[in-house]
Amino acid sequence: MANPRLKDKYVNDIVPALKEKFQYSSVMQVPALTKIVLNKGIGAAVADKKLVDQGVEELSLITGQRAVATKSKIAVSNFKLRENMPIGAKVTLRGQKMYEFLDRLVTVALPRVRDFKGISDKGFDGRGNYTLGVTEQIIFPEISIEKVNRISGMDITFVTSAQTDEESLTLLKAFGMPFANQTKAE
Repeated sequence: MANPRLKDKYVNDIVPALKEKFQYSSVMQVPALTKIVLNKGIGAAVADKKLVDQGVEELSLITGQRAVATKSKIAVSNFKLRENMPIGAKVTLRGQKMYEFLDRLVTVALPRVRDFKGISDKGFDGRGNYTLGVTEQIIFPEISIEKVNRISGMDITFVTSAQTDEESLTLLKAFGMPFANQTKAE
């Protein structure tokens, strides 16, 4: 099985470029994408348990890897929420599936967003990780719009080995992430 296109791009193009830009003494210092986590909170699942199963199924279709249901950690009486109640779904992608998902996200899914002008560069956490909120799951071609009974969003977190937000932003731009305001790292 051949390497994903973005993994080859990382090894052949991105590593030498980042090594030169940030003056790393070794290629092992160059930041890498370690994992991508997709998380979908389903608040209405308190009333209807089938929504969690649908959320798990949708994330599994989108990523090609089995998603798991997430459970509440605490009980909140105002929301009729009990401890260990299923309230969402998540999936963690690493390795080949991670690169394939990133490729599909950048080339197919994000351009399908209505009135798309690029993604915000404000989703960094200070430690080199980036979180992107997607408002509709139907931007992914794997989701059939006829089978969707409720439009819901999800968070996509890109976990990198970068030490700073600037390094992470440069890495994600090199992968082709379409950031809207191109001012922060350039």
